[in-house]
Amino acid sequence: MPKNAPSPVDVAASDLLTACGLLVRRVRAESNNLGLTWSQAAVLGRLEVSGPLSTADLARAEAVKPQSMGVTLATMEQDGLVAREPHPTDGRQFLYGLTEEGMEARRRVKAAKHAWLAEAISRLSPHDRDDLAVAARVIRNLAEMSTQDTP
Repeated sequence: MPKNAPSPVDVAASDLLTACGLLVRRVRAESNNLGLTWSQAAVLGRLEVSGPLSTADLARAEAVKPQSMGVTLATMEQDGLVAREPHPTDGRQFLYGLTEEGMEARRRVKAAKHAWLAEAISRLSPHDRDDLAVAARVIRNLAEMSTQDTP
């Protein structure tokens, strides 16, 4: 191996990041026929998992500025996807939660993603589907690995 050539681990890391990025973008694109922005879809998913959150908590979780999250939430509230209620301990804040319409939109986004991915996987060879199942398990293990788990 040449002196400055990347190590096999570096190549694998680069290939995995590229492949995961491409797949995530493709899945997002395939489910984007519902008229939601990426930020709105992310908020729906976050609220589905966590329950009601403040603007600041949502902004922190999605790594955006609170002002940007406020704009996203205002649009979503106007569209009937989220509803706000007073924060139980801080009268200056509101908690945003999914409405029935928001839950239905989230369900449709998840269904569209799943349908596209299942169809794409069905076109793979049986051998590639088996490899993908193994790769998915390994990727999940990587994602769940803490920094203390590494040698």
